[in-house]
Parts: sequence; structure tokens; C-alpha cells
Amino acid sequence: MTERLFLDLPRLAETTATVLAAGPEGIVLDRSIFYARSGGQPGDVGRIGETPIIDTVKGEGETILHLPAPDAALPAPGAVVAIGIDWDRRHQLMRNHTALHLLSALLRGAAVTGGAVGTDRSRLDFDLPDPPAKETIEAGLNALIEAGHPVATEWVEAAVLDTNPELVRTLSVKPPRGSGRVRLLRIGSGDPPVDLQPCGGTHVANTAEIGKVRVLKIENKGRQNRRITIALDT
Repeated sequence: MTERLFLDLPRLAETTATVLAAGPEGIVLDRSIFYARSGGQPGDVGRIGETPIIDTVKGEGETILHLPAPDAALPAPGAVVAIGIDWDRRHQLMRNHTALHLLSALLRGAAVTGGAVGTDRSRLDFDLPDPPAKETIEAGLNALIEAGHPVATEWVEAAVLDTNPELVRTLSVKPPRGSGRVRLLRIGSGDPPVDLQPCGGTHVANTAEIGKVRVLKIENKGRQNRRITIALDT
């Protein structure tokens, strides 16, 4: 398996790892800071040794596949290599991903039917036939951001989701439970917090780090489905 360093160390941009396997289909490391594409968040890009990595995806079992650029030289299995992600890109994704959590918290009670995290803009789809006005959502979202709520993760037993099913806000994606544990994202130190739900992605440490956001548009994607697209202001 690949140890997922990004789960507990999302700000770690460089480290070393041992190459377990390498081929044009992907490079497998014993541990990785590269987020593997899932849950609407893109995979990281960067370098493994001298090899450019153009995407990161989930492999067989608990492995992570780091996809090399076409025709790039590959590291030798067994080699200890320096690895690094494109930090500026990752940080943009972290800011966007955390902002989407705040959007979900702002529209509490509306189930999430889909979403995508981007560097320039991101979106969530809601089962929400009559959403608030775009200006109302934008003002509420920026108020939550400016409040400077702490953002942290915690691990709980998977059985918690059986006793607290309201923690799962998404209709299309269910959190993985095979390991017996589930990773929760908590925003805010109050009780109840601003947001608390399963998530395997990467996030900023404080909502103020997101910066101001704009609500670009609200689209009708079905009888009750509404797509809300946001963008970082800077």
C-alpha cells in the first residue's frame, strides 16, 4: 500500500520516498504527498526525482499511481527519490475545496448531488428547487470565510455514520468504510461546528486562508437540481 501523507500533512510539499514499481502506467511509492484524484478533487502534479508527474490516481488496492509524462525517464524500483508537488496548484485546490464545504454548510439541509473542485472555479450541485439569491449566498459565504474558523480533520470509527447518518451530505458519493475508520473534516470550534462531514480531500487550516470568493452563477440542472459555481476573487 501507499502511505497517504497528504491526509494528515496537507501542507507538506516536498519529501523523499522509495520507489516500489515504475512503468508508463504509473509509479508506485511507499508513501506519497500526491493527492490521488477522487471526490471531485483533481490529482496532484509535480516531480518524482527527475520524472515529471502529470496526474495522480488511485491504483489497485491501496496503492497510488503517479502518472509520468509521456516518454519521461522512470526512476528505478528500490531507489530513494525526492518527490515534490506543484504547491501553488495544490493550495488553490485546498482553498476551493474548503470553500465548497462552507457552501454546503451555508445551505444546510440541501443534499449535495455532485461537485467538482478546480483551481479557478469550483461547483456543487444541490437538491434545492428554490435556492437563495446569488448575492445572498455570496454574502453568507464570505462572512463564514472572514470569521476565521479553524479547519481540522479527525478519524472516527465507521459505525459513527450509522448512528449519525446526517453527517453524510452527498447523495452520489458515499465515504469509504472498508478500513473501519472514516476521516471527518471539522470547520469551527463551536458545538455544533460550522461543518462536520466525511472527506478525504485536502483543505486549508483556517477559513480566512480562502480569501474572498464570488458566486458566478446558479444553474438549473433538473427539476430540483441547482448548480452553484464559485470562484476565488484572487
